[in-house]
Amino acid sequence: MPNMRTGKELILSSRKYTTENRTRSWVETIITLLGIILFLSITFIDSVPMVLRLASSFIASLFYVRIFVVYHDFQHHAILKNSLVAKIIMKAIGIYILAPQNVWKRSHDHHHNHNSKLSANGIGSYPTIAKNCYLKLSKNEQRVYLLNRHPLTVLFGHITLFIYWLNVKSFIQSPKKHLDSLLALCIHFISAICIWYFIGFATFIISWFLPFFIAFAIGSYLFYSQHNFPGAHFSENPDWKYDHAALKSTSFMTMHPILQWLTGNIGYHHVHHLNSRIPFYRLAEAMEGIPELQYATTTTWNPIEMRKCFQLKLWDTENKVMIPLSKLK
Repeated sequence: MPNMRTGKELILSSRKYTTENRTRSWVETIITLLGIILFLSITFIDSVPMVLRLASSFIASLFYVRIFVVYHDFQHHAILKNSLVAKIIMKAIGIYILAPQNVWKRSHDHHHNHNSKLSANGIGSYPTIAKNCYLKLSKNEQRVYLLNRHPLTVLFGHITLFIYWLNVKSFIQSPKKHLDSLLALCIHFISAICIWYFIGFATFIISWFLPFFIAFAIGSYLFYSQHNFPGAHFSENPDWKYDHAALKSTSFMTMHPILQWLTGNIGYHHVHHLNSRIPFYRLAEAMEGIPELQYATTTTWNPIEMRKCFQLKLWDTENKVMIPLSKLK
């Protein structure tokens, strides 16, 4: 292993990859939106065989994931910065995908600035605490903590993360500040009811429910596994370093090139956390050009590895490793 750059030197080395190709940013955005329109349209056509409608529903869900990453990059000012047209489009996208700008940007920026810090609040991420802290919690507090990290909470991200946490909770806590969350909820549920009532239950499931449910389940797991995996390192505030959190606490999820494209290269998550201003379409280039990024811990969609990620519940401060509940004592 070569001498590894760290800190400011490493972060500065990534700056040359933050240059945006404005034309490509628009092309990537338009292609993604057209993909959503195309495959969603197919799901609404009764004369199309059901197997093709279901396949189109699944592909549409992957395009949802991709448009989420495009929107996410815009919020990081990695693409289409200072474009009024893009700002209008992205605000609409954020509301449609249940990630309105006010709550999403604030919580996600918090996540980047506190990635891998031990925390029970879970702002912008799944809560992670040390085992000694867990043992001091009440039984009810322990149940809530474990519920927040439960596989079903991730699987049902459509309800738990996007409907409840990003919209219902944010609006209840601060109505005036999160009117866009109320708007997102209204549009989401009114659209669902209209499709069900006027077009039918089957079309509601295929064209509305499944694309959102699958997309948010995929997105929730991607987010979970890229920060909760065997080998991930967590820190207390005084010991925390931004570059270390990117390299040691964020994974590189290996995927087939087609799946990497459909998920907006979010698998290169450690690269994104080193410098969030790198456009999603340049993350692979940055990883190839920066040797220090080529030693990241990898995660995959292998069910065995997924199970291992889900089993991790607490940080063992003494051994500096994430542990399952079975190793609590």
